[in-house]
Amino acid sequence: MDQPRVLLADGQPVTRLGLRIALEHDGLAVVAEAVDARGATVAAQHHAIDVCLLDAGLPGGAISTVAEISARCPRARIVLLAARHSDDELLAALRAGAVGYLLKDIAPAPLARAVRGAARGEAPLSRTLVARVVEELQTRGGARRVRLSDGAVVTLSPRESASLELLRRGLSTKQIAQQLGVSPVTVRRHLSTSVRRLGASDRDAALRLTSHAMAT
Repeated sequence: MDQPRVLLADGQPVTRLGLRIALEHDGLAVVAEAVDARGATVAAQHHAIDVCLLDAGLPGGAISTVAEISARCPRARIVLLAARHSDDELLAALRAGAVGYLLKDIAPAPLARAVRGAARGEAPLSRTLVARVVEELQTRGGARRVRLSDGAVVTLSPRESASLELLRRGLSTKQIAQQLGVSPVTVRRHLSTSVRRLGASDRDAALRLTSHAMAT
């Protein structure tokens, strides 16, 4: 296919310039720029854009812009560029119609490859973010209902219930991470989320609350 037509939407001129230089150095065609949500939507329509690179902090709202461009320009592939990773933002962007989510510290060459990949129908996400999306899908498809001793029912994801069960068996956070194939940080997040959902004061309290309910 011909070189994809790219739109850069970011409220910061210096950021747009840096992105333009990086992409054009790799032979990509940046055909339009926008500084806010409305400008991005208009430009995407007017210039028959193939790939939209949208700042996650775009004035006017990045997620709503993703949804608007997806509806008005279904052929455009939208990739969000974020200063830092946010699970909620990532999932909201994908639900709104984005095909990718990259951090702004990405090097020029991988950024250009990601743009070309998006134009070909690929989903540019880092390995860490791919794992998070897979985890979210697994959670939706295999959530477990845990009935507590007082009759209340709490829904825990497979990873959350597995983390609690392994903790009950005396495994450390590091050992749980090795068992599940995730990082210790992820295990701590699973445990913290479980404690919060169960309304427990700490991990020990969560284990007591679920001591007769993990197989439910």
